[in-house]
Formats: sequence, structure tokens, C-alpha cells
Amino acid sequence: MHFNAYGGNGAALSAALVNTADFRPGPLAALLAEHEMLRMEMTSAQAAQLEAWARRLDPVFGEPSTGKQIALVNDLLEITAAKPFVSAHDGKEPHLHFSSLDGDIVARAKDTTAGGLAMAICFSDGRRLGRCAREGCRTVYVDTSRNGRRRFCSLACANRVNVAAHRTRQRRLAGT
Repeated sequence: MHFNAYGGNGAALSAALVNTADFRPGPLAALLAEHEMLRMEMTSAQAAQLEAWARRLDPVFGEPSTGKQIALVNDLLEITAAKPFVSAHDGKEPHLHFSSLDGDIVARAKDTTAGGLAMAICFSDGRRLGRCAREGCRTVYVDTSRNGRRRFCSLACANRVNVAAHRTRQRRLAGT
């Protein structure tokens, strides 16, 4: 499945920010670099702003109501100064950018994530922005599977749920 159809890098960065536990500038800059953000150096204050932004992104994932999900993303877009533009830099195919390279890392991350989530909702009705179905797991993901029916953040969580269900069935059959 072509990832860009579900919000591309902006949606993936949104999920990564929501899932991160380390909002110190160094690890956060490394996370931003993994998601192809440029000039990701930041201060502690900027890292704190991105942590607060991640908390704003969180409710979008796994929201069962499309209307509510749209409202959440529209609220995010209202905050940003995103003005999308098409770019084909560095020999890449034409793709959308949601932020100017002139903004600071916080503004660019906000623009990129809000724009990516908006694209994910428009291309998949938001169904591809999921939250792990294993009880106790709060990990979010962008479902890029072919059939769009992903329920768990990882194979490990899926296995835990399936093994627990199997053991429950076996206990019932054994009458214990």
C-alpha cells in the first residue's frame, strides 16, 4: 500500500509523536529526523511545545466518529499556519509540503502533522488512524495494510490477545 495515500509522512510523524515517551530535545530531534524533517535542532522550550502538541494529536487516533475526528483535525488545522504547496526537490516525485522551510521546528512539525492527519481522513475516512485494541496498550498507528483492517499496534500485542483468548477457550472446554 502506498503510504502517501494515508497522510504520508505527516500522519506517520503524528503517530510517532503521540507514541514517544522521551521529549528531550536530543531524542526528539532524532525522531523528527527519522520522519524527514529538516533543521530539527530545538530548545527545551520547543521540545515542551511539541510534547503539548502530541497530546493534541492523540485523540484523533482511534476516534470511532468520523464527524468528531474531522472536528479534531479541523481544530488542529486552525492552530497551524499550514499553506500546502507541491514540491519536487532533490529528485523526488512531486509531493505536498504543509509548511514553509522558514518556520521554526515547532511550527513546521505542527503544520506537517495537522496536514498529514487531514490527508489521512480525506483518503480513508479516518479509519486508517488507529489505536491498539489490546487492553492497556495506548499505542497509535497509521494502518497501511492492504485491507485496512489492522487492530493492533504490533504483532506482539496481537499475539498476546490471541493467546489469552485461546487460553480462555481452552479453560471453558476443560470446564475449569
